[in-house]
Amino acid sequence: MADADARTPAQIEADIKRRRDQLAETLDEIGVRVHPKTIVGDAKAKIASSVDHSLGRAYVGANRFVSDVKGQLVTENGAPRLERIVPVALVVVGLVGFFAVGSKRRKG
Repeated sequence: MADADARTPAQIEADIKRRRDQLAETLDEIGVRVHPKTIVGDAKAKIASSVDHSLGRAYVGANRFVSDVKGQLVTENGAPRLERIVPVALVVVGLVGFFAVGSKRRKG
């Protein structure tokens, strides 16, 4: 404790001022962190990040699905695989016709 006793009053006052300034800065930072606008802004940022992440994963999944389907319906050189496209097209046309007839019956 010999160093503390050797300090001048000006050094002690400077140390007190420095600590007071640090405390004021810390209190200001705490005030900003607990302010409702800051809390809401942080929550919005977290939600937006989560949504962006989820949408990115959904996009990658959809893109992978489309690529897989395209791989089933098109050869490596880009030519259509008619042996696979024709049955799919017939099923789609059949379903559209089925629903069209069903909706006409419900209206009439």
